[in-house]
Amino acid sequence: MSRQLTRLPEVVVMLGNASHPASSALAATVLRVSLGVVFLAHAGAKWFIFTLDGTARFFVAHGFPGWTATPVFAMELLGGLALIAGLRVRLVSLALLPVLLGAFASHASLGWMFTNPGGGWEYVAFLIMALATQVLLGSGAFAVDGVLARSATQTHGPVAQTSTS
Repeated sequence: MSRQLTRLPEVVVMLGNASHPASSALAATVLRVSLGVVFLAHAGAKWFIFTLDGTARFFVAHGFPGWTATPVFAMELLGGLALIAGLRVRLVSLALLPVLLGAFASHASLGWMFTNPGGGWEYVAFLIMALATQVLLGSGAFAVDGVLARSATQTHGPVAQTSTS
């Protein structure tokens, strides 16, 4: 207990210092996990609420081929899980951008606010920017990518280590 209390000032300093490396890593983690939860929620809605058949009909009504509902569902599900786990975060974030660009295209004509009938484009635009930010930040703390990078360094030496993806 006393060890935890002696570290408390260190944590307070870290949180108050945006340039502290641990603060940046934690920020990337919070964004990564939040995005992962959002993508899991959207995949869940497609599966449990709208069904894949209903999602396919929605896609067709908005000018997309109906068959794309299944790969979009899979991307949201697997991408959400990968983001939460911190696995290949930069690559996954890039791969999810086309999904959101498609969502943006279907919401663009509905106005700014997502509360508009049919939903506007502001929420989708925010998620696009959040994914772009995640691409730039990388995995952050508590990520499988970090474990893989440490393992590669131990196996092959420091030459094999790259920035977290």
